Amino acid sequence: MPNKRQEESTKSIRKAYGETLVKLGHKQDNILVLDADLSKCTMTQLFSNEFPERFVNCGIAESNMMCVAAGLASCGHVVFVSTFAMFAAGRAFDQIRNSISYNNLNVKICATHAGITVGEDGASHQSIEDVALMRVIPNMKVLSPCDAVQTEKCIELAFNTEGPFYVRLSRIELPYIYHESESFDIKNGKILRDGCDITIFATGIMVHQALEVANMLEKDKIFSQVIDIFSIKPLDRELIVKCAQKTKLVVTIEEHTVYGGLGSAISEVLSQYLPTKILIFGINDKFGRSGTYKSLLKSYELDAESIYSAIIRRL
Repeated sequence: MPNKRQEESTKSIRKAYGETLVKLGHKQDNILVLDADLSKCTMTQLFSNEFPERFVNCGIAESNMMCVAAGLASCGHVVFVSTFAMFAAGRAFDQIRNSISYNNLNVKICATHAGITVGEDGASHQSIEDVALMRVIPNMKVLSPCDAVQTEKCIELAFNTEGPFYVRLSRIELPYIYHESESFDIKNGKILRDGCDITIFATGIMVHQALEVANMLEKDKIFSQVIDIFSIKPLDRELIVKCAQKTKLVVTIEEHTVYGGLGSAISEVLSQYLPTKILIFGINDKFGRSGTYKSLLKSYELDAESIYSAIIRRL
């Protein structure tokens, strides 16, 4: 069950990513790490410091970096590639599609600074389309962890699973949801809270907001089950249908455009197996803008209070 670590209350998931690379690097000598001149920000610098001979700074040339990764993976290496999500999913889409995924290569794209919570960097750096772009590519698997523990386990999953991955990582520090003893399967979502009135599916940093919303609804005697969909592709279809059957309303929450992300993916499943009314929370056909991450969540009505109020109005 979910739990918090005792020694620290929050941790950056990108830092957890960097630390996990080092951990894997000590165990596996076939891991290579590439970055596009942002290793201090993506935390791949931790791997670079430990294994400089297995790290390549490809410079501000993201598209070329993906091709280099594809070449190295074709020679038997497991290649982790990092830059900001905006540059990974957007600028290098063609190379990811044609060089990496088409050939089903062992390239793990771990993109940091995803979503509007990049904050003051503004719209040009706030990738709110990346999940949509990555999940439509054949062979690509898409993970979106919600805390440091899950990030570590997702990176290990990516390493141990054949083929390309896109792992969506945020910039901010996040509270712990999971205990480090928790195990994860790419085919299974996680039920964090049980309830009989509403099903809330959430992913990434919005899992925290979902749990807060559930607490607020409980005060009104509305009981929500909260499901962490950390694997957006492949989806846990069986769990999604089972949870939707149990409650009167399905809600999805994501820090991503409402087009093509978690809400769209769950709608696709339910439209086939259990047509259901769905309330989708995300970014409604707008670009991001500069601001603190908390103010941006509130501005885009993705904070817990705004989501709670909208659910109450819908009910």
